[in-house]
Amino acid sequence: MALDRQGERPAPRIRLDQPRIRRPRLLPEYDPEAFGRLSERIARFIGTGRFLVWMTAVVVVWVLWNVSAPDRLRFDEYPFIFLTLMLSLQASYAAPLILLAQNRQADRDRVTQEQDRKQNERSIADTEYLTREIAALRMGLGEVATRDWIRSELEDLVREIAERQDPAARGSDEPDR
Repeated sequence: MALDRQGERPAPRIRLDQPRIRRPRLLPEYDPEAFGRLSERIARFIGTGRFLVWMTAVVVVWVLWNVSAPDRLRFDEYPFIFLTLMLSLQASYAAPLILLAQNRQADRDRVTQEQDRKQNERSIADTEYLTREIAALRMGLGEVATRDWIRSELEDLVREIAERQDPAARGSDEPDR
């Protein structure tokens, strides 16, 4: 390899036709889509009556156990500090998960709304096109001979021919020219 002006080796050229060398990461990698789906499932569960029933049952059992159990089996005495900590921990995780699920739903709604808007634009354009076509057909039909018009024209011609053949029917004695 040739050295550059400062006597150092130049950086290797990056080739676009070959994959990049992966650098080791300090943080673990995760799939954001899978995490988002999990957060939506959790948020959906937290918003149900089943969750409220289970949460109420856990709190009632917790309090009853720590009030009525023998002293040596109690793990959280009266002010129930540990219960408060557990509920705070649950709330601190639930709020961001619910927000994440709402953001994902908002993104889906935005995409759906954009697709609906484009579909509506196409429908409006199609409707305007069909309206113009119907107007053109109506204008064209105004110039087309109708059955009644043709019948009246034919009756007029038959009357005219009959008058030319029978001058007495006209009421005058003039000869035809």
